[in-house]
Amino acid sequence: MRRRYELTDEEWNIVDPLLPPARKKQGGRPPKDRRQMLNAVLWVARTGAPWRDLPSYYGPWSSAYSFFWRLQKANIWGEILKHVAIEPDWEQVMVDATIVRVHQHGAGAKGGRTGKQSDVRAED
Repeated sequence: MRRRYELTDEEWNIVDPLLPPARKKQGGRPPKDRRQMLNAVLWVARTGAPWRDLPSYYGPWSSAYSFFWRLQKANIWGEILKHVAIEPDWEQVMVDATIVRVHQHGAGAKGGRTGKQSDVRAED
């Protein structure tokens, strides 16, 4: 079952060839599933949560962070962004509201206190 924030099969097929091959076992634990590690990194990026708050079903947070950092050092994130920007899915679109202007008649309504000095009564 695919969880929220995880890659679909179609998205994974685009990103998978861009990732470095799984490292060979050099003693210790076998390498983690790269898709699971990428989903863990995306979960942290999309939620804004600290690495230590990564849900346990993604594995240890330190493994996900190491995966993220290896991709960062190899400049792979830039390649991934180039490929996914070619055909955006428009699933999420953001609008910067700082450039939206209010119509001149909607900027202020008459009535209420205006805050002028003449409206304030001085007590004697």
